[in-house]
Amino acid sequence: MRWSRTLPSFPSSATVVRDAAGRYFVSFVIETDPDTDVARMPDPEDLPGAGIDLGLTHFAVLSDGTKIDSPRFLRRAEKKLKKAQKELSRKQKGSRNREKARLKVARAHAQVADARREFHHQLSTKLIRENQGIGVEDLAVKGLARTRLGKAVHDAGWASFLAMLEYKAQTAAGLAVTACRAQVRPEPLVPAQREEAGSHGIRSGACAA
Repeated sequence: MRWSRTLPSFPSSATVVRDAAGRYFVSFVIETDPDTDVARMPDPEDLPGAGIDLGLTHFAVLSDGTKIDSPRFLRRAEKKLKKAQKELSRKQKGSRNREKARLKVARAHAQVADARREFHHQLSTKLIRENQGIGVEDLAVKGLARTRLGKAVHDAGWASFLAMLEYKAQTAAGLAVTACRAQVRPEPLVPAQREEAGSHGIRSGACAA
């Protein structure tokens, strides 16, 4: 086994997991030194704060005006996924060819999920390192997912991104992630001409970005 980087300590346990695409993953439990983790972070007094408005046309718009494009991983892979799904439906149940087709579908979905997760990791890490505090609109994702925007909402993966921000902030020195409460209006009140989820059926609370 070749390590991509040196572990801070010897693993106390390891768990092997196989996903639906037939891939194997190993997770380790190791002990870390909190002081060392804090020392790796820049001085929070030298960092600004940031507000984040999540959307669909742009994945995020920062309080300084920076716009981060939405990669739309699922939409870009739709043709490939539909083709693989159609091939699967044509295979005889219980046959080896059907199992091969099932793995092909699972791997296609896994590629989309992996690309989205990598995007979330890179962006959340960048925001944590460059800001002392982060304010994020607390979107009612479940409510939005039930509207006509559901597919795009799931493709954006806001919940996963916010979860990454939160747990990474917990290990950063002096960094806080707060959320402003937002509610979803009934579907008939959603303006059809607007595509930014931040303005799409969301009533923002009073919170400084």
